[in-house]
Amino acid sequence: MAKTVVVLGARNLGGAIIEHFLELGWNAAGIARSDDTLTRVRERGALGLDADASDPESLGTALADVRGHFGSVNAVINAVTASRAAGGPFGGGELASADLDAFDAWTVAVARQAFVFLSTGIAALEQNEDGGALVQITGGSSRRAMPGRGLWAAGAFATRALVQAAAQEMRATGIHVALLAVDATIQSPKTAVFTQGTPEGALAEMGEIAKAVAYLVEQGVRAYTHELVVTPAGERWVP
Repeated sequence: MAKTVVVLGARNLGGAIIEHFLELGWNAAGIARSDDTLTRVRERGALGLDADASDPESLGTALADVRGHFGSVNAVINAVTASRAAGGPFGGGELASADLDAFDAWTVAVARQAFVFLSTGIAALEQNEDGGALVQITGGSSRRAMPGRGLWAAGAFATRALVQAAAQEMRATGIHVALLAVDATIQSPKTAVFTQGTPEGALAEMGEIAKAVAYLVEQGVRAYTHELVVTPAGERWVP
């Protein structure tokens, strides 16, 4: 029986991940909220489910539906853009001028999404005899804070901490938990407006990130990678 991957946030990067796993012969499902995204998921040949990936009950029901449809859930990938900012500076702004609404939007929402993904994903994979894989995708802010983006970095740091804890708690069970940090802007329709004029070599390519996800998912129990950082050659690399 073919294995099944479930992607949370299935529009741009998530869509590329779905496409790559379908090419590898996997079943694929995408979880999203917008009708447009779900239509794209289904057009790719994957199962599209309308669910709230930040709500444990909604996500748990969706993962159960995927298992009922395909007979398995072997990997869950979190590609959700979790910040809930409605205006204001990107990343939350400088701490001296930021408020609690910005903190909730850029820090709390990001950490909550990672927690729900990990806790609910673990519960789903514990139903398998051979475990499975959970891959949390994040950005360079999980490695360092930048001026004006401290709130976002706080959420990303929390995400990394949660992944590290889950990886240690689950590694002996056959459930592989990994963090994939894309330390660059990802080239996509979403970023097209503010990346105009940026050399392609400085932007991360969605198909290559999808390959990195598959690399993590398909690792065996004797060679786990729990943190992987990818940076395009044209972008500054910070050790």
